[in-house]
Amino acid sequence: MTAGTAEQSNPSTAIGSLKSRVSSTSHPLLRIAAIRFLNPAPLMWDFEHPPLAAELAQRYKLNWMLPSQCADQLASGDADIGLVPIASLAVIPGLRILPGCTIASKHSVRSLLLVHHASQPIAKIRSVAADTASRTTIAYTRILFHKWRNANVPFIPMAADLDSMLERADAAILIGDPALMALEERANRFERTGEQLVYLDLAQEWRNLTGLPFVSAVWGATAWGSPLDETVAQDMIRSRDHGLQNIDALVKHWSRQLPLSEQTIRSYLTNNIHYILDEECIEGMRGFFRMAAEARVLPPYELSASDLVAK
Repeated sequence: MTAGTAEQSNPSTAIGSLKSRVSSTSHPLLRIAAIRFLNPAPLMWDFEHPPLAAELAQRYKLNWMLPSQCADQLASGDADIGLVPIASLAVIPGLRILPGCTIASKHSVRSLLLVHHASQPIAKIRSVAADTASRTTIAYTRILFHKWRNANVPFIPMAADLDSMLERADAAILIGDPALMALEERANRFERTGEQLVYLDLAQEWRNLTGLPFVSAVWGATAWGSPLDETVAQDMIRSRDHGLQNIDALVKHWSRQLPLSEQTIRSYLTNNIHYILDEECIEGMRGFFRMAAEARVLPPYELSASDLVAK
């Protein structure tokens, strides 16, 4: 994953003034809906490590949850900022993007999988057990099934357990850390069950079929209260940059949290995930929203001119 920078635009045109929001007596801290998965870890560096964590704690309050719950928190007004699945932009009025950061993949991602029996072609799949951790991944997959000429296949919400999912449905969607662990356990599962499975990387399939990057999430902000100052986006960008400069520390930490090797975690954070909301990712989002509307997966939505690229 390259930690290069895109040309800086002026985020103040997109996100306004913070001072009155921070001094509010009802919510003195900006409330952040954050995600405790591996892939956002570089984005959260400054919020969890010295020397800036103490300073940021004077202005922000972190609450940890699933990606889909982040969107709900912003919609209800219980959070001011959240790392939201991009599909939320089309269904939550007033939700807007803090420029600069994303969780995306420009080729294979490894943490978004569609797993199905090798004997069953995709066009013949009759049901999909769907990990509902991310609404955006479900939307992308529904669009892919339209392109695979199996548009009406039902999705069944289930917890992320591959064995249970495939007992109930013909295919399974795994998202985030469970997907990474499923790949690590692929050989062991075959030895245990003898089942021949196909593990499709959804980001790579999306790239192959559309030529676009797979953009999963962005920092979103609500329209509640006073608009946000450009310093908020700058805090997020600075935290991302510091996280990318501390990959070694993140690898050591997360190798103790997950049953994954340091090599796997390092490759994932540096090669599979792209963290800069650059022009290609903006175009990828526009393509996603266009195809989602055409397939009637999401209501029509267009990124406004203020959704600009930042450093």
